[in-house]
Amino acid sequence: MRAHSVSLVLVLVLVSVFNAEAKPVDYHDVFGLEYADTPAISPNGERVVYVRHHMDAMADRNLGQLWLIELDSGSQQPLTSGDGSFASPAWSPDGTRIAFTGHDGDGDKQLYVLWLESGRVAKITRGPHPPSNPSWAPDGTRIAFNRFVPTEPPTLVKPLTAPEGANWAPNPTVIDRPVFRVDGQGLLPHGQTQRFVIPADGGPARQITNGPYPNSGAAVWASTGKALIFAAVRREDWELEGRDTELYRFDFETGEIEPLTRRYGPDESPALSPDGRQLAWLGFDDELMSYTNTEVWTLSLAGGEPNRLTADLDRNVDALVWAEDGRSLYISYSDRGVGVIDRLSLDGSRTRVAEHLGGTTLGRPYASGSFDAGDKQVVYTKTASGHPADLFRIDRHGRETRLTTLNRELLDNRELARLEPVTWPSSHDGLEIQGWIAYPPEYREDQKYPLILEIHGGPFADYGPRFSMEVQLMASAGYVVLYTNPRGSTSYGANFANQIHHAYPGHDYDDLISGVELLVERGIADPNRLYVTGGSGGGVLTAWIVGKTDRFAAAVVVKPVINWISFALSADLTPFFHKYWFPAPPWEAPEHYWQRSPLSRVGNVTTPTMIMTGEADWRTPMWESEQFYQALKLRGIDTMLVRIPEAPHGIAARPSQLVTKVRHILAWFERTVPKTAPGGA
Repeated sequence: MRAHSVSLVLVLVLVSVFNAEAKPVDYHDVFGLEYADTPAISPNGERVVYVRHHMDAMADRNLGQLWLIELDSGSQQPLTSGDGSFASPAWSPDGTRIAFTGHDGDGDKQLYVLWLESGRVAKITRGPHPPSNPSWAPDGTRIAFNRFVPTEPPTLVKPLTAPEGANWAPNPTVIDRPVFRVDGQGLLPHGQTQRFVIPADGGPARQITNGPYPNSGAAVWASTGKALIFAAVRREDWELEGRDTELYRFDFETGEIEPLTRRYGPDESPALSPDGRQLAWLGFDDELMSYTNTEVWTLSLAGGEPNRLTADLDRNVDALVWAEDGRSLYISYSDRGVGVIDRLSLDGSRTRVAEHLGGTTLGRPYASGSFDAGDKQVVYTKTASGHPADLFRIDRHGRETRLTTLNRELLDNRELARLEPVTWPSSHDGLEIQGWIAYPPEYREDQKYPLILEIHGGPFADYGPRFSMEVQLMASAGYVVLYTNPRGSTSYGANFANQIHHAYPGHDYDDLISGVELLVERGIADPNRLYVTGGSGGGVLTAWIVGKTDRFAAAVVVKPVINWISFALSADLTPFFHKYWFPAPPWEAPEHYWQRSPLSRVGNVTTPTMIMTGEADWRTPMWESEQFYQALKLRGIDTMLVRIPEAPHGIAARPSQLVTKVRHILAWFERTVPKTAPGGA
């Protein structure tokens, strides 16, 4: 954990400090951004540890260091430093130690424990596979965690022995699993993530689960320390039913694993009440809808039936934390594009605690964020259009205090886009659609501007009034940016989301075009300089739009699905897509897949259209983009295919890739239809 060397990040910050005149954001500013994440309040409520992310220009990576804040004084100090990256801080029950995961700059990810009094750090695991999700035993003597355990890959024949010194071809890879590669990981090794327990001061770890079943997410200890509760899929057909998780209780004395839930659908994120008598978790009854709200459930460990606490909340709950009184919980969810935290009583009543949770996705304005609660206070990541996630505290009296201002010296010296919320009725059926207009820093009401319609992915996700570096860069280039939540978006209720059930892309086209026409009618957008782009689900809709209209001067389709049949049978999560997004597998309903594929409308496209995808994308694989590109080429349409090396579906995960993405989008728009001065025809 060495001290940082002087880097481009420091240079950029120093430049911004001494720049008295604000200017628009530029591409280099991406490397100067920081944000807070994963706050964890100490057991005595006096401190909070969090992960402070920064963009390392030399490594071209998003790295995290642990920082500690004294809540009374607001003073803070780093707990780690150097070229490594750390995550998942967890306090010991007595508040003297912090467990966390990460690597010290060498890429060897392990489990660490830090002693606060001495500042000493110990690496308590070894081995080739990184641990995750540490959780402390109630007495502080042990830590549970997850880790991959490899097994022998399948073989069909025993390889021949090559002569000494011979240079034979590699042996074949035999695949016998429905999911054999995953986006961001590539070809999966054989084996499974298992659960372990290790002494808190190091030593041999005990593996407590076995078999082919996957284990993900943190475990919670029983108050006695004699049992561990966790989520897992432990059914014979788990490879095809990976969503059907249950909560299980592992007994340390007997080694037995017993189910605590028994229903079809996900049950996950277990949390134990302060008195150890009740279990809370997130889940839902799976009815094979394209979208279903995740709800909060509780169960008395003394027996009885599960109790659903959010029956009247038509929103998707993302996280929960028990309140210190054990009679309520804090929950987070997105409501009409805004991340919120409520206090949820065990009778189902709710009280709003905080708004604008988020800010941990720097590229586009997606829902995100994290929080912790304890000792009658909440610490959470808060965002606004003008800054990524900073830490804020809500005390027992409801007073809010800002704990960090991580980007003040950079962003206070930048002219940022102003956001305006806007709603309109869809031309299809009058359904109200919400969006946000980002205005260029020097916007004038007496002029018309080129417009970029930026469409979110998912499709079950939501945009909101949050910081977005991609939107800011587009606006700083002189564009008005419209981003929206068309039907199918989350945070407006299950019925709104399921407007696209077995119908996507459906009538999202009408929702989006109605918003564009509104800005044209208001004299904001120049009707001759309309542009459209979007990624993933937004790439689907962009490709669909240019197959239905020539209204846009140019389009950039990013990491799309172009042919639903090829996607459903070759993307990384094949057991999921055909089951939830379509009424039947492709061989039973080929016309249904084809009619919803942008490729079916490629014969109508006249818009100059660029396609951009990561070469390591296994969610919407490169061959989806290649089909659209080749079809446009065969038709003589102005097109380019941009392949981003090493990039997975998160095409902008590395800072330079975020810059590359936006630069190519704007270059295509400016190349295809040269942009005249604002106010032009």
